Amino acid sequence: MAKCDEGYRCDVCGEDVTSIVESDLYLRFVIGHLDPEKLHVAPERHLRCNPVLSQCIRDERFDEIEADGPFRLSELDPKHAADMIDLVTRGYRRLWEIIETENDRDVTEYPLPEVRARYQ
Repeated sequence: MAKCDEGYRCDVCGEDVTSIVESDLYLRFVIGHLDPEKLHVAPERHLRCNPVLSQCIRDERFDEIEADGPFRLSELDPKHAADMIDLVTRGYRRLWEIIETENDRDVTEYPLPEVRARYQ
């Protein structure tokens, strides 16, 4: 069976990642933390299975979580933490835009505008 027919399994918990809005892979792609050439081979995770990234989401559709350890937001430089919250939140909202508009959109249009500009 082809990978696309199998769906995407979370590299952490092993369960299916059933929606783009719960996908760590696509969030990283949208915010520019994943090279487009590696999208098809990079591991997938649920957002909740990557607390270092998902702790930065500030949106009413996502229950806030906290990461433990040295990458916890409170342990980071405040300016860097604020920048990450802004970027990751905008990326998360972009995932919702994608799912709420066209399901058949060209994947090269997924990233945030400033990320798309870097790739052009």
